[in-house]
Amino acid sequence: MTDETDRFVQAAIAEEMQLLDPDVRASPALVSELLDPTFIEIGASGRRWDATSILTVTSAGSVVPESPVVVSEMAGVVLAPGVVHLTYLADNRGRRAWRSSLWRLTETGWRMYFHQGTLAS
Repeated sequence: MTDETDRFVQAAIAEEMQLLDPDVRASPALVSELLDPTFIEIGASGRRWDATSILTVTSAGSVVPESPVVVSEMAGVVLAPGVVHLTYLADNRGRRAWRSSLWRLTETGWRMYFHQGTLAS
């Protein structure tokens, strides 16, 4: 792994971990800074989300304070200059899901472009 590749992967991991932070998730402004305007998520529930629907839920105050998500097996790879794919296992109070995210480096920093969760047995 080159120094730049390692820096890109570490930056994407740092941003992913921010999005998993309950304090960040409770702030629509902070979440908005991390999501690409064209963001799409296919959640572990099977529901499709976009940036607007995520921010609507967050800003409505319907997101209850969460316990921290436990992350393991975090791995990242640079797919192209400024594009990082992350995969990891997330455990949220016993609900385990494999997670996959695509991060893009933009003029304003790293932003999540796509996310998918698949429930793990």
